[in-house]
Amino acid sequence: MKIYTKRGDSGKTDLASGERMTKDDTRIEAYGTVDELNSIIGLIGPTKYEDIDKKLNRVQNHLHTIQAQLSRTDNKGVEIESEQILMMEEWINEYEEELEPLRKFILPGGSEIGSKLHNSRTVCRRAERRVVTLLGEGNEVGLCIEYLNRLSDAMFIFARVVNKRDDIEEKNPTYV
Repeated sequence: MKIYTKRGDSGKTDLASGERMTKDDTRIEAYGTVDELNSIIGLIGPTKYEDIDKKLNRVQNHLHTIQAQLSRTDNKGVEIESEQILMMEEWINEYEEELEPLRKFILPGGSEIGSKLHNSRTVCRRAERRVVTLLGEGNEVGLCIEYLNRLSDAMFIFARVVNKRDDIEEKNPTYV
């Protein structure tokens, strides 16, 4: 099978349901941004922290599920479930125990891995906004918004944990 089909040359693409949509459609933008997030997470590892790597691998598979879910208009097939959201909350709770309580905003950055995790958090927030727009247009999105909301929190916590493990001090904004 060839990778190119030429079907997209007119500015349209196929959904999983077989429907044709313009490539700038809200649905395409939503799952395309999730795809971008998934790619950015792929750039993060492997880290020197096996526990983080395993979680990021799980996240990438969850994001693939979200992409599949958002690429359908028939609401049939795989979808993100509450168990994945609860898992994310457990991870956040587990890793927060490793950190000092956050009392002020911090600047994104730190180690290379910490910075990439912060970057993935911001792209996750953008993906969440795109899915909110899709929902606002009357489309079914299931638990995708909740999952992406928790994931952005998890990425923030993962960034803080990696930076702490790498002995990199968090910096606060100075507002000058």
